[in-house]
Amino acid sequence: MGQRLVTGIVAGAAFIALLLLGDGYYEALLALLALLGYGEYVRLNNLPKMRGDVLIGFAAVLVLSLPNLPFGWTEPPILTAAWLAMFLLLAATVTSKNRTTLDQAALLYLGVIYIGLGFRYMAETRDLPHGLFWCLLTFFCIWASDAGAYFIGRAFGKRKLWPAISPNKTIEGAVGGLVIAVVVGIIFSLIEPEWLGIGRAITIGLAAAVAGTMGDLIQSAYKRLRGVKDSGQLLPGHGGVLDRTDSWLIVFPIVHLLHLLPV
Repeated sequence: MGQRLVTGIVAGAAFIALLLLGDGYYEALLALLALLGYGEYVRLNNLPKMRGDVLIGFAAVLVLSLPNLPFGWTEPPILTAAWLAMFLLLAATVTSKNRTTLDQAALLYLGVIYIGLGFRYMAETRDLPHGLFWCLLTFFCIWASDAGAYFIGRAFGKRKLWPAISPNKTIEGAVGGLVIAVVVGIIFSLIEPEWLGIGRAITIGLAAAVAGTMGDLIQSAYKRLRGVKDSGQLLPGHGGVLDRTDSWLIVFPIVHLLHLLPV
């Protein structure tokens, strides 16, 4: 528990510091996390990191996760980058004479979209007008939902939410996390009512709680399928990057796709 607490405090403080700094610092952090997360995904699928198709996946994740490329390079549109990644991975099945199977190419591409776009939307949120506010709102709603589900579930949880995938989650905890996330959204609305109306604040809280829970369950289902407890060991007591960001990777795209954040 002590190691977990220290790791959480240090990693959390470093993350918040770079979020506050913004600009290239935060984007570089997110790109690094995306690459580390993709590395965990590759390892979960028992694929070698130095194979050609896997390296294509790493390059695609890097490009997709960065809304602003360095050195003045032109950023390709998301659909263009996603299509090129798909084409190159499919082409790898041909050039490797089927040593790269279609199933492997599909798995690698799924990881590219899931991880690359998830982190990209986090970076794009910071680039919005008043981006720090929108980032903090979304993160705090996610964290409030997680904390609320944990503590309320431990205190009052009786009915399992999805025992076949995550035996510790309860319906009572999920509802409690949802309520607390909505409360946090409303608090942000009271802080800056000109930027965030009550209705949108409630919707963002609901989206963060529901999508965040689904993101957590997606990772739990995948790890259970692969027979592992954690996606990695980067953060002692916390697991890997995907263990810590599973909710983020779903919530940030959702709030953008639902146009809950300003364009």
